[in-house]
Amino acid sequence: MFNDLVEGIGLLGRAVLDSSPEGILLADREGNIVYANKSYTLICKNDGQKRVGKNILKTNPHGALTEALLTGRPVFGKKHLPPGAHNEVMSNAFPIHIDNQLVGAIVFFREAGEVKKILNEFAKALEDNQASSGQLEQGRQSGYDFDKIAGQNQRLKQAVALARRVAQTDSTVLLRGESGTGKQLFAEAIHNASKRRHQPFIHVNCAAIPDSLLESEFFGYEKGSFTGAGQRKFGTFELADQGTIFLDEIGDMDLRLQAKLLQVLQNGSFRRLGGIKEIRVNTRVIAATNRNLEELIAKELFRKDLYFRLNVVSIEIPPLRERVDDIPLIVQALLPKISCRIGRVIKGLEDKALAKLESYCWPGNVRELENVLEKAATLCDGEWIKPEDICLSPLPSLEPESIVPLEELERLMISRALRKFGSSLSGKKDAARALGISLTTLYNKLKKYNKLKQDIRFKEV
Repeated sequence: MFNDLVEGIGLLGRAVLDSSPEGILLADREGNIVYANKSYTLICKNDGQKRVGKNILKTNPHGALTEALLTGRPVFGKKHLPPGAHNEVMSNAFPIHIDNQLVGAIVFFREAGEVKKILNEFAKALEDNQASSGQLEQGRQSGYDFDKIAGQNQRLKQAVALARRVAQTDSTVLLRGESGTGKQLFAEAIHNASKRRHQPFIHVNCAAIPDSLLESEFFGYEKGSFTGAGQRKFGTFELADQGTIFLDEIGDMDLRLQAKLLQVLQNGSFRRLGGIKEIRVNTRVIAATNRNLEELIAKELFRKDLYFRLNVVSIEIPPLRERVDDIPLIVQALLPKISCRIGRVIKGLEDKALAKLESYCWPGNVRELENVLEKAATLCDGEWIKPEDICLSPLPSLEPESIVPLEELERLMISRALRKFGSSLSGKKDAARALGISLTTLYNKLKKYNKLKQDIRFKEV
């Protein structure tokens, strides 16, 4: 019966089996080999036709084909050395049943090294895909919307209204405001109110990434494009395709990279580092800065043409000290999040504690307010925050008649200078010049006043 099946394969069937890149052997119920394809000869370096008529049970008693015949069950991924072969193979064998009777078996195999190579390539591709998916999934986690922007101050409401309108377009947006005012919150709200809401939202802090790495962060690179580039990396512009990229601290970007960013904004295309293929993207850009870009342009530290590309719609976010009337609403919005973070319920603030917050001028804006509240919630004994639980820096207490220690005044001036000029190397140079000290002295003082890091978010280089 099995011999009839083999003869029934015909010329077409044999041509198909011979064209397979896998080695193939057919054996009857007794183990007699009745067919070997051409790939068998190529893989085993052994004439397959000389194997026909031999008994697999004797010539290869530990092979996959023998196991399938003896057990009547499929065999997957069996590694062994065929008779006369120089390299091990990886085999899959299957019994053949006709009318519930075992009539023979067939085996398919490749060189084990080739299988390993294929599996490694597949695993690497899967890893790359998972990495990209992970980045995209992370990019989609932009949970803020306009309803979460707490405040009824008129200037804030005007900023929100403008942001709502621009969210319905693809126009580039420039968010301006001091550090801690909520520029990222606005950026995410614009994205989530736009038609791109179901696409990635990618946040890049231009001041937190060294200039030497920022280009590869933006545009990615090809495998082998430089030492250490072991695999292809997708850049943030590519990951944000069809979605939104938020370029935070844009005023700290290197001039050379500004030119490349301008090209992407103008042409919608770029090349990965080490690549030759032009990659086109449809990415909406939202930029943010706490620096005076006009002053940077005058000092030739920021490109005028890039400024015009970014400044299509400019939204100014007011500092907290100019909307202290919003502090009760902001506190109400922050306390549930803080309660979850510290693992205890904080119901609110006593009136005098709230008044203490309203009398402060908040150089660190909403971010500083959140930090002060979290510390107070951690220190307080009960469910209500008292005035004595609130610890405020004496830095802003510069009323006309007030007197503060010179050390505190020095800290305040350094903080103000870095907020004005930025935390990049050029910003620190401008800050040192304005303070009348050397750059080395500024660095020494920054180390001394290490607590400033959290308030002004500077990054040493």
